[in-house]
Amino acid sequence: MKTVTLAGRTVPAIGIGTWHMGDEPKQRAAEIATIQAGIAAGAQVIDTAEMYGAGRAESLVGEAIQDVDRQKLFLISKVLPENASKARMEQSLKASLKRLGTDYVDLYLYHWRGSVPLAETVAELNRLQDTGLIKAWGVSNFDIDDLKELWGLPQGDQAQANEDLYHLGSRGVDYAVLPWQRTHQLPLIAYSPVAQGDSWGQHLTTNPVVQEIATQHQASIYQVLLAWVIRQPQVLAIPQTSSVEHMRQNLAAGDLVLTAEDLAALDGQFPAPTHKQPLDII
Repeated sequence: MKTVTLAGRTVPAIGIGTWHMGDEPKQRAAEIATIQAGIAAGAQVIDTAEMYGAGRAESLVGEAIQDVDRQKLFLISKVLPENASKARMEQSLKASLKRLGTDYVDLYLYHWRGSVPLAETVAELNRLQDTGLIKAWGVSNFDIDDLKELWGLPQGDQAQANEDLYHLGSRGVDYAVLPWQRTHQLPLIAYSPVAQGDSWGQHLTTNPVVQEIATQHQASIYQVLLAWVIRQPQVLAIPQTSSVEHMRQNLAAGDLVLTAEDLAALDGQFPAPTHKQPLDII
């Protein structure tokens, strides 16, 4: 499986997303089984947040991993903007740790920008890293101007990742964000990498070129979409699913290598942006 280096650690380029997990009690057992199946299949990165289900996703992850060797996992959680201050962040983090059943997270992300000054948030993230409660920190939903501002702050360049929405039908980061991150050796974590099962109505799954490439590789359409997202170095995808079979298929996409002809054909259907455009955020 393709790998990326995240906060100094080599991990598979496809992880486990958990947005919407824990929202439906009837699905809890299936969701726990799916996470556990993903870990058994080689997944290491599990991405969650205090926002997801008001903590229910973190609690579900905590239950799913309670019998797993913690050192084999790479846990990511996120702090809400209203909690990203010196006064509130540590309390928020400790609540996340309690729900996750762990004494540290591997990567703690500032979920999106709010009213707290960025310098204050960065200073507190670095302080919490010094305590050992987080091993590393990063940001999420940052555009190019946000990243440049971050890098201009004291210790702002200690960020270890930026998590943005990125899939074949939403390529805003390709114009400026990804090139900048490559130059600054900052990995990209791609959320909604299969457009939430194509629920955005961009017709990714019904596109004949995508379908033909999937057929040629004896792969599913979603595997093609995931392989496209991680085609570049230092990009990690975190698809979410509540199906054990889909989880295994997602992870297997880490072994799918698209050809130059495949990539050119996909570019023809879903071109890269030729000018800066607002990033999609959900």
